[in-house]
Amino acid sequence: MSNEKRSSGTASVLIGAAFLMATSAIGPGFLTQTTVFTGQMQAAFAFAILASILIGVIVQLNIWRILAVSGLRGQDVANRVLPGLGYFLALAVALGGLAFNIGNVGGAALGFNVVFGMDQTMGAIISAVIAIVIFLWKDLGKAMDQFTKILGFTMLAMITYVVVTTAPPVGTAVKEAFIPSEIRWPVVLTLVGGTVGGYITFSGAHRIIDAGITGKENLDRISKGAISGICITGVMRFLFFFAILGVVVTGATLDAGNPAADAFRIAAGEIGYRIFGLILWAAAITSVVGCSYTSVSFLRTLFSFIDQYHRFWIIGFIIASTSILTFVGRPVVLLVLAGSINGLILPLSLASILLAAYRKDIIGDYRHPMWLAGLGWILVGFTAWMGWGALQGLSTLIR
Repeated sequence: MSNEKRSSGTASVLIGAAFLMATSAIGPGFLTQTTVFTGQMQAAFAFAILASILIGVIVQLNIWRILAVSGLRGQDVANRVLPGLGYFLALAVALGGLAFNIGNVGGAALGFNVVFGMDQTMGAIISAVIAIVIFLWKDLGKAMDQFTKILGFTMLAMITYVVVTTAPPVGTAVKEAFIPSEIRWPVVLTLVGGTVGGYITFSGAHRIIDAGITGKENLDRISKGAISGICITGVMRFLFFFAILGVVVTGATLDAGNPAADAFRIAAGEIGYRIFGLILWAAAITSVVGCSYTSVSFLRTLFSFIDQYHRFWIIGFIIASTSILTFVGRPVVLLVLAGSINGLILPLSLASILLAAYRKDIIGDYRHPMWLAGLGWILVGFTAWMGWGALQGLSTLIR
């Protein structure tokens, strides 16, 4: 293979990994959070979005660079840092991912219901079949990359259309992003958890490792891929925020049962409502793909029988999520518990990767930038605070 073709293939994988990370973060919860917080804070919410983007960039740069240099997945690095830690991390990610995947499948079903008026059970099954087909494709990596890129661009185009329709006060929002009139750190923490929490933290990094894009010689392109993933998520969050902001600044009261759909209906009538359904479905189904792939990737190197048949384990993961949604319903407490687990996974996983940066038996002669590691350790403490807050919220709910 020529150097030009190899370089083109590497760039394609890195773009695909960036979109996989971004679309994993952009799920039903992403849409709902953005709508609710925009309704509460209006233009001041812009600061929380900007802060979450900056935090996400630091987290992803640390994780992508260290994992890529080591050539190891997150769980294997954690096991080398502290024997047994990787097993705990893998189990936490897989269980948290399963719980969230139930919500992702539910979001896809609701999207089908909005667009076609289809029964949600049938919508869930059809969506699961579509996701399964991706993992049955001969060239799994390429199919997954193309699927997430196409739907990612589709979501961007549809949301941009609604932004133009609502004509939000962009100037005010930009000012609030840099000179906020109100700062709510719990909101920032919630966005961080949804952007780089749990399995999302590793989705892109594991994709480039599976593609063999590792080593110091690829670090520049890997860093650009990590930043691109966060920026795609940030652009989508800002666009969706602008779309909702253009509605709420008019004084409109959104339906508490489905505020995002109601905002799009107010903005663009029935066409807007259908567009929201398509956005919801695209966001949910790409999250199903990203969540299933990454959750199982955490188990592959720990259990040989999972690695040997990893496609079928991913398919089984999707079937399990769909079955629980279809036959049991959406378990609210389980989803809240998963949120708490994700809040704790991020500081634990980030700390594990940062500790690996000081181990030559893991990263060789690579020297991780001190400024990046320092900012990473600050965020370990910051996200640990987030996880503690999530656990307190869970204990209150259980009582």
